[in-house]
Amino acid sequence: MKLLLDTHAFLWFAADDPRLSPAAKSAIEDPSSETYLSVASVWEMAIKVSLGKLRLDKGVMEFITEQLSRNAFALLSIELAHVAKVADLPFHHRDPFDRLLVAQCLVQDMPLITRDPAVELYGVTRIW
Repeated sequence: MKLLLDTHAFLWFAADDPRLSPAAKSAIEDPSSETYLSVASVWEMAIKVSLGKLRLDKGVMEFITEQLSRNAFALLSIELAHVAKVADLPFHHRDPFDRLLVAQCLVQDMPLITRDPAVELYGVTRIW
C-alpha cells in the first residue's frame, strides 16, 4: 500500500516520538508499505526552521536525505495535477500545506498518515 506522511507524522516517526499513534507507526513499518514524504512537507519544514519554530540536529537537506534513506521513504514531487486539484477542494482546511497533501492523496489515491481528522471531510483515508 502507498502511504503519504503528514509533516508531523514524518517528524514524529524520525524522532521515535510517542505522539505517533501505534496504528500509524505500524503502517509505516509494514514492509509491504511504500511510504512517501511530499516535497510540500519539506518546504513546510524549511519554513519552520527559518522561523525558529522547528529545530533539527542538522540542516534541512541533510536531515531529509538521511531520513529518506534510513527509512526507505520516497519523495513525492508536486505535480501540476496536485496543484490543480487544490482548486476543487472545499475549505474544510485553510492550511495550504495540508490542502496540498490532501490533493496529492486524492490524485495519487493514497491514504494520509495524520492525526488531523479534518482530512476525512475530503474523502481521504486517514491512518492514525
